[in-house]
Amino acid sequence: MNKAVEHLQLSLIDSANIDEFADTLWLQDGLSKNTLDAYRSDISLFATWLAQRQRSLLDAGSADIARYLGELSSTRRATTQRRMLAALRRFYRMQLAENRIALDPTVQTDSPIAPQRFPKILSEVQVEALLAAPDINTPQGLRDRAMFETIYATGLRVSELVELKIFEMDLQSGLVRVIGKGSKERLVPLGEWAIEWINRYLTTARVVLLNKPCEAVFLNRFGNAMSRQMFWQIVKRHAIQAGISPANISPHTLRHAFATHLLNHGADLRVVQLLLGHSDISTTQIYTHVASERLKKLHAQHHPRG
Repeated sequence: MNKAVEHLQLSLIDSANIDEFADTLWLQDGLSKNTLDAYRSDISLFATWLAQRQRSLLDAGSADIARYLGELSSTRRATTQRRMLAALRRFYRMQLAENRIALDPTVQTDSPIAPQRFPKILSEVQVEALLAAPDINTPQGLRDRAMFETIYATGLRVSELVELKIFEMDLQSGLVRVIGKGSKERLVPLGEWAIEWINRYLTTARVVLLNKPCEAVFLNRFGNAMSRQMFWQIVKRHAIQAGISPANISPHTLRHAFATHLLNHGADLRVVQLLLGHSDISTTQIYTHVASERLKKLHAQHHPRG
């Protein structure tokens, strides 16, 4: 068998195994499309790297993975390398369970050490400025204000916000049903301010933006569901108008502010975990550190012996 045909066959086998892996994750864990796409991309990149060295996913060894991660270290952050290794570990555990390989090549691979990163947090004054930045006399501005109020009141992820459907909100009871990561459902209170702005948006601006049937709450100017990328552009534009440096914002700026401000005002960490939809409380604990640092600064600034 010539090398070209052999490489083609290996590529087809790798592609089939990657497809099966993604399908299994979807069936067993109910992972979101974004997460599945990330897993598929990470495994495919490694398969391509192997193919260039005349190897396939099923003949890769621990030395291949170590070399691959080593090459990535000069171009990718440690957090990205950790994510890629996590994808490879899940892939090879499945191959081992299916008896396609005798040994898991990731077992002896240590995860790259990622520096501790803390979310960028806006002060309550900055949040108020950001909320007030949109021009509510226009349909788009009223929509933006309603989106900002919603995400700050609920702590939704950006993907959860833009995928929110009309029937998932109960404005009378003040609750929103959120389908989060892993298709896990949670109920989150909206709060009076968010309810008021959502009502104003639904009864005026959304009617103008809606030009065809669409269940999404927040629409773009074409009457379609808002995208994550567009929401990020909207946040950046209004942040600049509010006098907030782009270096201090992220797509999840208001989600981070929601969590930190709750903790600053005495909320229980477990409650914040439930509201954010974190499966592991260690993910939520990062906000405890941020809140503690802010309290230290306030103490040093205002206490006579600070």
